[in-house]
Amino acid sequence: MAASPKIDGIGGEFNAFTGKEMTAYYVKCAAADGGTAVDVLSDMFLHSTFDEEELEREKGVIVEEINMYTDTPRDIVGQVYDTARYGDSPIGRPIIGTKETVRAATRQTFLDYLGAWYRPERIAIGLGGNVTDALLADVRERFGALPGEPTPALPETIIPTFTEPLVSIERRDGDQAHIVLGVDGMRSNDEDRYAMAVWQAVIGGGMSSRLFTEVRERRGLAYYVFGRNAAYTDTGSFAVQAGVDINRANLAVEVIAQELRRMVDEPIPAEEITKAKRYLIGHTVLNQEDPSGRIFFGLRRELLDGGWVDLDTVIRGIEAVTPEDLQRVGRRVVTLDRAVLAGVGPLDDVDGLRAALGA
Repeated sequence: MAASPKIDGIGGEFNAFTGKEMTAYYVKCAAADGGTAVDVLSDMFLHSTFDEEELEREKGVIVEEINMYTDTPRDIVGQVYDTARYGDSPIGRPIIGTKETVRAATRQTFLDYLGAWYRPERIAIGLGGNVTDALLADVRERFGALPGEPTPALPETIIPTFTEPLVSIERRDGDQAHIVLGVDGMRSNDEDRYAMAVWQAVIGGGMSSRLFTEVRERRGLAYYVFGRNAAYTDTGSFAVQAGVDINRANLAVEVIAQELRRMVDEPIPAEEITKAKRYLIGHTVLNQEDPSGRIFFGLRRELLDGGWVDLDTVIRGIEAVTPEDLQRVGRRVVTLDRAVLAGVGPLDDVDGLRAALGA
């Protein structure tokens, strides 16, 4: 995003980010300058000119950003996985686009997109910190005139049908390989979402998780390893990512698969469950200490997860998870017979990697 002299002038932070299902624009500044922040954001959001010369210059910037991600195996392996798992559905495409789509965009492309999607039913505005009544009134006045036409229907995520494990490798020379091993996951508003969060924390959340302990600490197979549930409104996938020793990549996949199976075959001890809950609650509460953390906590839920949920409700949901809930989640997600394994690096033994899944 281009710099804003006004925000620089008040010592604020001004940026934006885009996920698979949400785009956010934000300013962080001193409370006394809240009016300036709202002025800049609203002007950008409602009155951008999309100057053609500036757009052409920005295309070059984005192409270089694509080059940066493409040249970084740790970053690109996630896209190799998404492409393999979701195919040509929107969830499977790179957020940043491709060089071809970036270069082909015109001023009208942006105007059409904003005209179709930037409507009140798809917008949530959050303010955090020392928020005054005057600031709230300013937001209502600036954004209240947006026309309320309905937006198009969201595209459906069509997931390819897998009858056996799929291995997708982007071969590159290097001293390390990066892998993502993914199985079924859950939608963001699934009834088992709190159990899924605890299950995820046990196996892949933090430096005392099962994956970190077994794959890195005990066996030295990876520099980093973690697991997460990528949850969307209509689908989800639990995936383990690791940067592994190229000479023992097959063993790393085998050990990860074994740990996933163990989450189904063996009851999780009570002390592990308690530790995972404390880990989750601690992270959740800590994120609320910052106004921007509180804002984004609420905005995603408001836009994508069916409405606002307060912090106490989330904590109660985590605390209520039982061992039986975790075993049910394990049975739902550990589907190694149709797992997707993506890799970037000097990986030639595709058959060996598939066999290491043990499916």
